[in-house]
Amino acid sequence: MRLVDADEAIRAIACYDTVLIGGSGGGHAVPERLLEALENRFLQEAQPREITTIHPVGLGDKATKGVHRLRHRGLLKRVVCGTVVDAPGIADAAIRGEIELFTVPQGSLSQLMRESAARRPGLFTDVGVGTYVDPRNGGGSQGATSGETPSVAIEIDGRPLIHYKPVDAKIALLRGTTADGLGNISMEGEAYFGEMLSMAQAVHNNGGTVIVQVARVVDTHTIAPKNVKIPHFLVDLVVVDEHQPTTYLTTSAAYAGQERVAIDSLEPLPTGPRGLIARRAAQELHSGAVCNLGSGISTGVSVAAAESGVLGQVVLTNEQGLVGGLPMSGLDAGAAVNYDAMIDQPYQFDFYDGGGLDIAFLSFAEVSAQGDVNISRFGGRIVGVGGFVNISQSARKVVFSGTLTAGGLRTSWDPGTGRLSIDEEGNFQRFVSAVEQISFNGALARDRGQTVVFITERAVFELNEHRQLELAEIAPGIDLERDVLSHIGFDVALPHEPKEMDRALFDRSY
Repeated sequence: MRLVDADEAIRAIACYDTVLIGGSGGGHAVPERLLEALENRFLQEAQPREITTIHPVGLGDKATKGVHRLRHRGLLKRVVCGTVVDAPGIADAAIRGEIELFTVPQGSLSQLMRESAARRPGLFTDVGVGTYVDPRNGGGSQGATSGETPSVAIEIDGRPLIHYKPVDAKIALLRGTTADGLGNISMEGEAYFGEMLSMAQAVHNNGGTVIVQVARVVDTHTIAPKNVKIPHFLVDLVVVDEHQPTTYLTTSAAYAGQERVAIDSLEPLPTGPRGLIARRAAQELHSGAVCNLGSGISTGVSVAAAESGVLGQVVLTNEQGLVGGLPMSGLDAGAAVNYDAMIDQPYQFDFYDGGGLDIAFLSFAEVSAQGDVNISRFGGRIVGVGGFVNISQSARKVVFSGTLTAGGLRTSWDPGTGRLSIDEEGNFQRFVSAVEQISFNGALARDRGQTVVFITERAVFELNEHRQLELAEIAPGIDLERDVLSHIGFDVALPHEPKEMDRALFDRSY
């Protein structure tokens, strides 16, 4: 191990290299100082050029940080990742056709790091079959046309699968908390483990260079052996950033699992439809349920569960590897407080893919008549899927949440009567005849025996055995034809009078 500054470390990256980047979302264990140095070198020297980056989780603050720094034309050839929602410059470059972009399941990429470390022939999985990430449907391509895709379609014993090819990476940009004199790395101050070890092993076994950013260096053998996350022989270069925060927004011992916080000290749910929908979604919880909370509106389910006193009766998890506690929302989504365990991300996805989730709470952008869901590309915007495909495909029940319409929607309700009013309708329909991209295949979900529910601020729908969306509940005060059916681009099944949504949801002003 050599201790160097970030500018020197980045000189290990050559043109056309494949670079693995650790971290998650809004700065969770993201090696930001290294990404900043990479951007600065390119702006000053136009080097390196045409590199490929691979990062299972989206990385950025939706504005200036993370892989958004790498958006400059000529720096990147290809990006393979779960999502670019946090890095708008990467999405824009892909739309302009300046780079190749593949947004594929976060869990599959995470597991692929482990397979690549072992130099196995890649990852073979059914996750994503029947969606836009299926090579039969484009393989997740969102940018310039590529002659080489990260996955191919195969069949084993007549079963359709996706084969993700092993990664040939020469550089790993990783982050920990502490390095000792030998280069052993611990992560006691991080909100996320990810697949740091697998990435280091994959690059080391490929004869590459492993670079780790840390907050401090301590004497040799002063890190407890069980706290070492990346052993020293895998680490080539160490860069110190004494001021690295836990996330872009927060320096938090609670996010690192080093202290607990009072639940009532956390921010309450947002007012309006988002809070209302989260509270209705939380009514799907049952005692003993093991759940995942996706990003977006569904992160509010954790606060709603705490409000209703059921948080202690369920196990909330997120795909980043946290078990129990209260997952965070907004730019800090992916972190949690008061959790019971933090495990490496590939193992969390093993559990998810194997059917371990009782309920998954996820968001939607578009929904079709057959229950297909799109969250990955819509309205001229590239988002990607993150862990959505892994989570939604294997949970016993999937609860999708979102407003019925989007763009300017305003609602109110009278706590005295419990009646909901649509004060200003949204400008865009979200329930459409066909979705732009299939991120969740409704027909295959029914074939797998999954229960699928769609919750909006004014109505609740279920995917029935005939693969049709069926209206199950309607909010008090809502006119069925005017406020619901006229804003849906297909016929909804109405085999019986819909139930009224629980009036308790509307009995106070939030």
